Amino acid sequence: MSTDYSGKQVYFVGGGLASLAGAAFLVRDCDFPGEQIHVLEEMHVLGGSNDGAGDERQGYVIRGGRMLNDEAYENTWDLLSSIPSLDHPGQSVRDEIVAFDTAHPTHSNARLVNKHGQVEDVTSMGFDTADRLAMAKLVMTPEEKLGKARIHDWFGPHFFETNFWYMWATTFAFQPWHSAVELKRYMLRFMHEFPRIQTLEGVTRTPYNQYDSIIVPLYRYLEDHGVDFSLKCTVTDLDFKEGDGITVTRMHMIQDGTPATLDIAEGDLVLITNGSMTESSSLGSMTTPPQLLGKGSSWELWERIAAKQPGVGQPATFADHIDESKWESFTVTCQDSRFFDLMEAFSRNKAGSGALVTFKDSSWLMSIVLAHQPHFRNQPEHVKVFWGYGLFPDKVGDYVPKRMSDCSGEEILTELLHHLHFEKDLDAILSTANCIPCMMPYITAQFLPRLIDDRPKVIPDGSTNLAFISQFCEIPDDVVFTEEYSIRAARMAVYGLLDVQKPIAPIHQYQYDVRILLQGLVTSFR
Repeated sequence: MSTDYSGKQVYFVGGGLASLAGAAFLVRDCDFPGEQIHVLEEMHVLGGSNDGAGDERQGYVIRGGRMLNDEAYENTWDLLSSIPSLDHPGQSVRDEIVAFDTAHPTHSNARLVNKHGQVEDVTSMGFDTADRLAMAKLVMTPEEKLGKARIHDWFGPHFFETNFWYMWATTFAFQPWHSAVELKRYMLRFMHEFPRIQTLEGVTRTPYNQYDSIIVPLYRYLEDHGVDFSLKCTVTDLDFKEGDGITVTRMHMIQDGTPATLDIAEGDLVLITNGSMTESSSLGSMTTPPQLLGKGSSWELWERIAAKQPGVGQPATFADHIDESKWESFTVTCQDSRFFDLMEAFSRNKAGSGALVTFKDSSWLMSIVLAHQPHFRNQPEHVKVFWGYGLFPDKVGDYVPKRMSDCSGEEILTELLHHLHFEKDLDAILSTANCIPCMMPYITAQFLPRLIDDRPKVIPDGSTNLAFISQFCEIPDDVVFTEEYSIRAARMAVYGLLDVQKPIAPIHQYQYDVRILLQGLVTSFR
């Protein structure tokens, strides 16, 4: 590409996956000079929600585990195919993930566990005729007619007691009060997963946590191309050119505690991560619960922009309903293999298979995942790490008489061990484990009921230099809460703002595949 980019600067607000992907697309597909690409991140580390940190002594933490999917992550695989592996010279990150997933496939033999500590038979989805009709009607109803309808507006009480709902809801983190539109999009986007939801065979895992496996290689690739990273830099506001259209003219920020401004010259571009699912996360410890915090800088920036500039969405739709968007996760660092050995015998899952195990009768609706070990690059061989979460943190436990949100790590782990009926090993496990809980106020904010205009377009109408690349921008037909959404948004923004005439990998429309439809129909009657 022979386009002259001399003097042109691109600013990414936020250092998460979308910004790193956008910078990579600039370098790879646009021949854009790396030193003219700037990533501004308020934290001391890049990666956003793709986090992974800690050590053997302090304990490891991942706020969440991102599941990948071979069939539905079209732009993700395109990008990772061009990012060099750090561990296998000559291979790409995509090659590395495929090789790992082939060697360690996900397969759950204990997807749902009941209150008696028994593995449920989930061969049947558990639907009745009313459930099947409601699902068919949902899939066929246009989004504009669904509007702000919630899932429980669409389905009767029986639906929420089916094996399907317990599995689907805990795989993707849906709540009954979430958007019916988002459930519909998921049903269409992952229709190919419906027949195998009970085993999770369609889940593709990374060799380590997503920070170590995806973010670090992406960062090294960008660093090698001269991309500029400014950490501990919080963007607080944008100024816009007066008149019609949307043109950013100035950026306000706080750099290392000092207020500053940056003029945006003609031809410069600004790509923003508006809102964040993991913003204001709070960690507890074995002895203390996490705190519930309020809005942070990414939400406040979006609010300031929306107050002065029409056409950039409605942040209040997503940020002002914490009781409907929060849940709590926990990461457990074990100093020996006792828990993993017990789980392997109990679940019949291969050690480290990455299979989700959900305790369907848990008042917290708790689930855990035992990933392949080591899950962190710096993890010693004798240390084992697993992750879990509860969808209902304000409910009182079944064994620990406290709300999950009020529980310490020790109390959360105690509740889990009782659900597994591992009582005789409880003291031994607790004495060598470090459970770190994490409260996330906005973790499913992107699933809240909304109108189409509540999320801004990737490139808003009339924009000359501004794009949005978060989980809170609007991409027709695609599904939020995925790596693919962030990467697709970044690619759309970069190509659109620079008028790059290259194809963006399309969304697979599985609802038009007769074989997939037939498999889904058969599954619904199991």
